[in-house]
Amino acid sequence: MSELRYHIFETAMGFCAIAWSDRGVARFQLPTKSAEAAERLMRRRAHGAEPVAPPDEIAAIVAAAKRYFAGEEIDFAQVTLDLGGESPFFERIYAALRQVGWGQTTTYGALAKEIGAPREAARDVGEAMARNPAPLIIPCHRVLAAGGGIGGFSAPGGAATKLLMLELEGVRLGQAEAVQPSFGF
Repeated sequence: MSELRYHIFETAMGFCAIAWSDRGVARFQLPTKSAEAAERLMRRRAHGAEPVAPPDEIAAIVAAAKRYFAGEEIDFAQVTLDLGGESPFFERIYAALRQVGWGQTTTYGALAKEIGAPREAARDVGEAMARNPAPLIIPCHRVLAAGGGIGGFSAPGGAATKLLMLELEGVRLGQAEAVQPSFGF
């Protein structure tokens, strides 16, 4: 990966950060409560990156992210990524996931099948989602557990953030059914 630069910006859901190289977007930080938190998380994920004003191409992605978090339908599938250091297997997972559009969801198992891996590779897909270098641009929030469960989400706010992002896209997940029925007294 070539030299990284980053930029912190505010959205309707909180402060985000984006890091890029000459080859493309290398990191994206989902919303946090403060600019300081976004910067701390970005510096941890983009070692040695320097804060700078974004060039036009990155500024356009920042503007699109702001519109996304304000509820506008945005497609990030054409954003150029710098996935240097990622395994070819993870790169295939990320490429397949980038084809899952606004308001659509998939499952860990379906994504494994999509790339030609056995269904048992769903755990590997989950690992790729947890290590996703550019969430939102690689829309890991659109990956659900089997049966439509929310699944994990390692971004600030955890599953609540995932639900908010899905709701922005018009995806409504049904309430989980109780394991034990209520007695109705």
